[in-house]
Amino acid sequence: METQNTYRLIPSFRAAYGTGWNVMTDNFLRLFLVVIILGILVTPMSFFNVDFKPDKWDFDHFNFDPEEMFRYGAFGVAAAFMGLMGLLYYFLLMPVFKYGGKMMFVQAVRRQTPDFDMLISGFRKNYLNIILANLLVTALVGIGIVCLIIPGIIIGCRLAFTAYLVMDRGLDPIQAAEESWKLTRGQGWRIFLMGFVAFFIYIAGLICLFIGVLVSDMWVKTSFATLYHSVLIEKGLYQVEAAPVAEA
Repeated sequence: METQNTYRLIPSFRAAYGTGWNVMTDNFLRLFLVVIILGILVTPMSFFNVDFKPDKWDFDHFNFDPEEMFRYGAFGVAAAFMGLMGLLYYFLLMPVFKYGGKMMFVQAVRRQTPDFDMLISGFRKNYLNIILANLLVTALVGIGIVCLIIPGIIIGCRLAFTAYLVMDRGLDPIQAAEESWKLTRGQGWRIFLMGFVAFFIYIAGLICLFIGVLVSDMWVKTSFATLYHSVLIEKGLYQVEAAPVAEA
């Protein structure tokens, strides 16, 4: 439930990072746990990294006897299987956790208690929209990166709200992408600047080792969630509910 005691929600660079810091400190333990969980959920991808470098394969002593052929054949099948599992995990499971985590940060900005059930709620509802939206944004940004990088950066900035809109308003992938493009009109440079500064925030976090990285991640995530919510308010797409008045 939203109350009258709200944060300073103005769609600007300073307000986003300033309010983002306040949101982070007000919900530190919950958001700290969120970034830890999300970090752990990303870890399985490391098990699917297979080294295909030629110098790792002993072809100099490969004499094409049956034993060698079956051994290298088994390695090839295992590598292909692990690669397939990695792709399935990346595109069919990870987006649900990632999108749910983003919505938890929006809840914090709205002074709602971040609900950990949000991390897995996408498996019960809205699953297809989450998967397709993530695939759509990944494909569009990837195509843009191939086209001399700059178009990819522009597309990434303009589609920055897609995940929030899928989770927050239940839009399908096309609607979410189109709505994000509309909402970020005039915000592109601000989003780019926030992302650019986020790079240095993460660098500062790395200098402070493990805890610093987590705090940096929390701050960046709350700041982007703050900007999203601020834009919704500015566009009149989110109404702050008045606090109920107690009866005498």
